[in-house]
Amino acid sequence: MTRALLLPTTFDAAMLRDIAVSAGADDVGFVSIDDPALDDQRADILAAFPFARTLISFVVKMNRENIRSPARSVANLEFHHTGDECDDVARAIVKTMEAQGVRAGYPSMGFPMEATNWPDKIWVISHKPVAVAAGLGRMGVHRNVIHPKFGNFILLGTVAVDLAVAHDCAPLDFNPCLECKLCVAACPTGAIAPDGHFDFAACYTHNYREFMGGFGDFVETIAEAKNARAYRESFTDAETVSMWQSLAFGPNYKAAYCMAVCPAGEDVIGAYWSGKKDFLRKIVDPLQKKLETIYVTAGSDAETYVLRRFPHKRAKRVGQVLRPTTVDNFLASLRLIFQRNKSTGLNAVYHFVFTGTRRRQATVTIADRKIRVEDGLIGAPQLTVTADAETWIRFLRKEARLPWALLTRKIRLKGDPRLLPAFGRCFPG
Repeated sequence: MTRALLLPTTFDAAMLRDIAVSAGADDVGFVSIDDPALDDQRADILAAFPFARTLISFVVKMNRENIRSPARSVANLEFHHTGDECDDVARAIVKTMEAQGVRAGYPSMGFPMEATNWPDKIWVISHKPVAVAAGLGRMGVHRNVIHPKFGNFILLGTVAVDLAVAHDCAPLDFNPCLECKLCVAACPTGAIAPDGHFDFAACYTHNYREFMGGFGDFVETIAEAKNARAYRESFTDAETVSMWQSLAFGPNYKAAYCMAVCPAGEDVIGAYWSGKKDFLRKIVDPLQKKLETIYVTAGSDAETYVLRRFPHKRAKRVGQVLRPTTVDNFLASLRLIFQRNKSTGLNAVYHFVFTGTRRRQATVTIADRKIRVEDGLIGAPQLTVTADAETWIRFLRKEARLPWALLTRKIRLKGDPRLLPAFGRCFPG
């Protein structure tokens, strides 16, 4: 008769840490599935890993000089190989746990993701908040996790295990971010503002040009081109080769300069403190001076920024890369794609009443170059938009014309109609 292996209900953190380090992790932390930091993603985690009781968070270091290189092929080589290493580490941890009779699983460091959920959340676990909760770093001005020793030259991985783990991990009581604003100075799109504002749309449109929405815009341009010559009027041969390379090797980030110039972290900061001018000359200047194409949405804050701040770089207009498919992700996306400089002078309250297959009511307030989106109808509106949900989405996707929607009363306006185009200017594309 074979005796069943009796596993402890609580594993010692040191044991799991040794397993993770042996697998190749450079630092490790733990987060209980019940941690309040996971409130906004707990349901998604448990949907993928219903057995999860603890998350093992780990970091893998990247080689800094590759990331800092103006040659983005060099930087992307490091991103991709370290990403593969992250997945290998996670897989090795899971393999060890399964050998011990413990249920465990892991999502990808980056891709593949649940693409069928696009444009809603397609990632299984948000690694950054898990790492912060595990004490592996804090978010910097540039929205990257900064490890106290390795700086932001890290990639993150997470493993879900069916164990209660006794540990003393907690968020850092300090932020390694120096708030030096070098990421602000290096960003070619102006996505990172000195006051901490982050323009998600600017970053996404350029840096992720060869990913997801940018690839969709590329394909639609091909579909609309009447012939090869018409296609070449939209894309240079180099852009075509770059897209091919992304499909063959893996999507390439166009910038990530915010990571390249970050001096935070014990292993990194020495060169910055020993000579700031030299640090700027060697690391920041080459990225700022680089001749390159910056992808922007027409009429966006990013387009204005590139023309003013980097006139030697080419600002190229591209199509809409974040298109809603439902009124729910339309409302959710407003905060991400809001262009605060284009909203200057606009102070208005909008009520949206969606009818039809998806009923929803929401209040959008734009004032003092800020946006607030709330469920329900709140306050006195200057404009109320009542729309059939499907028609509104078709209008936003340029599949239905506004005059037709107004004439058929699929979309109705109550209040100052001039506020509708004013609203649109805050969300170019």
